[in-house]
Amino acid sequence: QVRLVESGGGLVQAGASLRLSCAASERTFDAYAMGWFRQAPGTEREFIAASSWDGTNTNYASSVKGRFAISRRSGESTVYLQMNNLKPEDTAVYYCAASTFTGTATTLRAHYSVWGQGTQVTVSS
Repeated sequence: QVRLVESGGGLVQAGASLRLSCAASERTFDAYAMGWFRQAPGTEREFIAASSWDGTNTNYASSVKGRFAISRRSGESTVYLQMNNLKPEDTAVYYCAASTFTGTATTLRAHYSVWGQGTQVTVSS
């Protein structure tokens, strides 16, 4: 079974940066979108960022636009999330996701069928 493995979470102070990584155990998602979601306690999982299969098109939630950047090399099943100027409200479990539905940078949770185990990001004030 194909797995997504995330790394890079941690505890940082407000204003700091973190870089999350996500790699698939197989090159199954080369032609598909990959993205990041997050879930804070008591809230629903929300979309953060998405990349098209070749990394040329991206989408972001308004809450992170200008601070976060998703990147991916064309045709690879590895995706990164560079998070700058972190705020306490960014505290959440961050999940990597891969689509088997589309290669465009979709923002819809329903388009993602494979999920990582999540990595905790905690931002202190």
